[in-house]
Amino acid sequence: MQVSLWLLPPLALVALLYASVGHAGATGYIALLTLAGLPAAQIKPLALVLNLAVAAQGSWQFWRAGHLRWRLFWPVLLAGLPGAFAGGWLDLPTAWLQRLVALVLLASALRFLWHHRDPDQLHTPPLAWLVVCGAALGLLAGLTGTGGGVFLTPLLLLSGWASTRQAAAVSSLFILGNSLSGLAGLLLARQAAAPALPPQLGWMVLTVVLAGAVGSRLGSRHWPVAWIRRCLALVLLVAALKLLA
Repeated sequence: MQVSLWLLPPLALVALLYASVGHAGATGYIALLTLAGLPAAQIKPLALVLNLAVAAQGSWQFWRAGHLRWRLFWPVLLAGLPGAFAGGWLDLPTAWLQRLVALVLLASALRFLWHHRDPDQLHTPPLAWLVVCGAALGLLAGLTGTGGGVFLTPLLLLSGWASTRQAAAVSSLFILGNSLSGLAGLLLARQAAAPALPPQLGWMVLTVVLAGAVGSRLGSRHWPVAWIRRCLALVLLVAALKLLA
């Protein structure tokens, strides 16, 4: 199915906003692609492809800026990969789950609107707890067709496990791995009838990569923490409304 080029500016805005907080924009892409009238079978894989493009360069930006905490990153990613694969492969009714998650995201968004500073003291959770959280969030990411950053970032910040930029760095790499794993699971489940991606895919990928590069650069090096948290609140609000739709 053809995609109108009018969709490129909104995609760029979503990529810039999400990348500034270490996310890749899957929930925003899903909303835009739904409004554009794409078939449901195309939307999830297309959103994951765009997610991969933005998360790849976003991960590089936040890592180069020195914000990645490996002690937080590797347990949640390694546990999240099989969960994301399973979530992409499964075809479950998730309406009740999406509404529950949406309420959690709404509450998190409101909290970030009112609390603009990082916690004074951070602590590192037990390894086993990180593994459990990574597996659960990976499965949730696969089921919802996202990279899972909208779920991981609030957890890291509200639990006091990471600063705002550290959470963005961990989430960006978590999204990259989960998007790849979720896409693999999705393609495996649909290998007999893989949906054809639109011919404008190249332009869409180029648009989100360029816009995401600007957003991740601003978020990793230039914007104050208070600005990033307000952007995060807006991202969580968009994700919650999409899940409630």
